[in-house]
Amino acid sequence: MSSDTTTQGGSGGSAVTAGPAANEPLLRMTGIEKRYAGVRALRGVDFEVLSGEVHGLIGENGAGKSTLIKILSGVEQADGGEIEYDGKKVHFGNTAAALASGIGTVFQEPQVFPDLTVAENVFVGRELRTGDRRVDWAEQEKHCVELLRSLHLDPGLAHRTMGDLSVATWQLVSIAKALAADCRILILDEPSAILTSRETETLFEVVRRLTAQGVGVIYISHRLDELFLITDRVTVIRDGENVATRPIGELTPHRVAELMVGRELTGAEHLDPRPLGDVVLHARGLTREGAFADVDLDVRAGEIVGLYGLIGSGADDVALAVYGIEPADAGELAVKGRKVRIGSPVTADRLGIALLPADRKRQGIFASHPIDFNVSAGNLERLTAGRLFVNRRRERDRVTELSTRLNVKTPSIKQRIGALSGGNQQKVVLARQLLQRPDVLVLEEPSQGVDVGAKEEIHRIIGELAEGGAAVLVVSSDLPEVLKVCDRITVLREGRVVRSFDRGASDTDVLAAAAGRLHSTTPDDDARTDGPTQPKGANG
Repeated sequence: MSSDTTTQGGSGGSAVTAGPAANEPLLRMTGIEKRYAGVRALRGVDFEVLSGEVHGLIGENGAGKSTLIKILSGVEQADGGEIEYDGKKVHFGNTAAALASGIGTVFQEPQVFPDLTVAENVFVGRELRTGDRRVDWAEQEKHCVELLRSLHLDPGLAHRTMGDLSVATWQLVSIAKALAADCRILILDEPSAILTSRETETLFEVVRRLTAQGVGVIYISHRLDELFLITDRVTVIRDGENVATRPIGELTPHRVAELMVGRELTGAEHLDPRPLGDVVLHARGLTREGAFADVDLDVRAGEIVGLYGLIGSGADDVALAVYGIEPADAGELAVKGRKVRIGSPVTADRLGIALLPADRKRQGIFASHPIDFNVSAGNLERLTAGRLFVNRRRERDRVTELSTRLNVKTPSIKQRIGALSGGNQQKVVLARQLLQRPDVLVLEEPSQGVDVGAKEEIHRIIGELAEGGAAVLVVSSDLPEVLKVCDRITVLREGRVVRSFDRGASDTDVLAAAAGRLHSTTPDDDARTDGPTQPKGANG
């Protein structure tokens, strides 16, 4: 743990009515280690939660915070370290064991059964039963009504079907489910990413009531402004290590942003500039209800434009609209000067637009098939002899050429793609897009889940594609990646473009724009938010 770390913090005025004595941790994780295929995801992380506090856990994508939470909730097992809960050493072999011990998790996308009632969802897997072991439906509904009232929710929801309710209500029902298990530690993973501002405030009210009852809350969020409204302390994880644990009253958003990105991530290193051609992809007022609105975007030949935003920003949705997977409802799109309507990926392909999907495992590869099959898929009309059969020689030559160009490490193009590393799988999926010779290449999270060496190669490839005249749109939540490869960066927040940056922008400025209501040029200015005039921890 770095010298930046402190062990004590305020409780934000919460009344502690359960758990250890005041300021004694309800939960303490010490020296937590985790490795994946030899790579250390967590490096001796220390983390603790007091009764009645909201402890923020933040870091960039891939920093290790999700891994830490998976270990605490029983999804993953640590390779080293100890967990002490309520004064006793514990080990959670699965999620059921963690929940039974009073540790509940509410994920960003609530896990519910839409066809069941609220009461049935709250008690699913832990049904209340009568003496003859039948489900006691009346008792479940009674207890559910009590839980809903404790959360200041409409008790009539108990008999409503989940599928008829809003996603925001799903979040609150998931909290009720955790409380039904006598939850004393509540983990909220990006809880506001799918909520409106009003729904987020309702969530905050619920959290404050829970901490007043002694529940310890772990709050994970990319939205820095929220930390200053709801948390008592914040722990920042970077590269698998705890770099700081501080009372929120001692921090500013400017300082939090610096801790998240580290001084080594300044955006100074980037790909060399290139001569730019005409606008290839042009968007004005692009809108899809509930996802994004009034997005303006231009990408020139030879240019790499980044779309950057935190989780729930709408950046990914814009990419899906450009490729026609989830078309825009309104706005104007033009490709190479011609107005178009892209209603499907087939139309996008014909217009010279290719997409590298973010979810490689589910959307990008056929894991049980060889490399040549994966590259050829979707490109058969470019490889046919006449109109009936694939020209196998042409296929072999093109796949071999692309595999060599992209430096795919494999003994043969007949190698099953599922046997390759993540980085090499990503390069094979990219080869499929390049076989189309696209004018516009949309790359979603291009280096997600790959090692450092593969990431550098992918960045090199992106630069070469732009040098070849392609218009490249990079949608990435990896801030150092965006700063390094992009000529311009368009930042989205809550579905709208909030700012654009030219090459050479600082990491803290871009992160501040994405997080909202921050001004990184002056630390004192950064403390301002659109909510209460003081951070929550200021009076703690």
